[in-house]
Amino acid sequence: MSDPRITSSIFTRGAVDLSALRGTAPASSRPSTPTQSGPPAGVPGGPATASGGAVIEVTEATFQAEVLERSLSTPVVVDFWAEWCEPCKQLSPVLERLAAEGDGSWVLAKVDVDANPRIAQMFRVQGIPMVYAVVGGQPVDAFSGVVPEAQLRQWLSAVLKAGGVAVAEPEDPRLDEADDALMSGDLDAAEQAYRKILAESPADAAAEAGLAQVGVARRVAGADPQAALTAAHGNPDDVEAQLLAADVEVLSGLAEQAYQRLVGLVRRTAGDDREKVRQHLVSLFTIAGPDDPAVASARRALASALF
Repeated sequence: MSDPRITSSIFTRGAVDLSALRGTAPASSRPSTPTQSGPPAGVPGGPATASGGAVIEVTEATFQAEVLERSLSTPVVVDFWAEWCEPCKQLSPVLERLAAEGDGSWVLAKVDVDANPRIAQMFRVQGIPMVYAVVGGQPVDAFSGVVPEAQLRQWLSAVLKAGGVAVAEPEDPRLDEADDALMSGDLDAAEQAYRKILAESPADAAAEAGLAQVGVARRVAGADPQAALTAAHGNPDDVEAQLLAADVEVLSGLAEQAYQRLVGLVRRTAGDDREKVRQHLVSLFTIAGPDDPAVASARRALASALF
């Protein structure tokens, strides 16, 4: 489940054996209160204001109740940190804020490695910050170091899904900014914003679609839509005319018609022209996304035309 854009999974080094930590909590132990030690909320390294125990301190004595047993019903994210760790002071406040936003869907368990070396040893912590996800009493994923918040949110969503928690896709302010630029016609700003998102999250389908829309908007800029369609109708083997007509059709809400136009052109061309048409068609698919039925149908038609 690890996102390779964050780091390779720590579990490539072998399974984590937590048996030595089971049964260490006294029978009278109770879930601890939200973290309140250290710097005040809002100060780097200090706890976020969290309700309902979203952020808790964990020790060797409370590990079984707070992490293992709790994870049977609620995903637990374990944050290994230390007072002297400067990167921890960047990552921990973000985790604490996201835990508060989670409203009980997951719990952040903070472990001071200096005070709890046995837990750190069991998890094979070799450097901090180190973050583990525990679901169903077992670690399921981990990453080390400081990661961008956008990637951290993606990782947490995957953890929650692994724990059977329904996850609503969060709104991304970066996409809102890029979409606003596209809608206002500022194509340079839109392209820059979409490329920035893709640099941070290479598989972001919405950003890929937005960037493809920028390309279409640039290609049709200054063109007369009706004239473009008329020219394509009169010159069925003119590659440039057909590509422009397909772009016009996509922007006019006639994407399926555009796909059919270009699949037919693939059948009638060869060599560099055929490859150019294929790539153009695939870029148009990106705008709609792979789940669009028209895209699925057109992909099958394209495969038939190519092979």
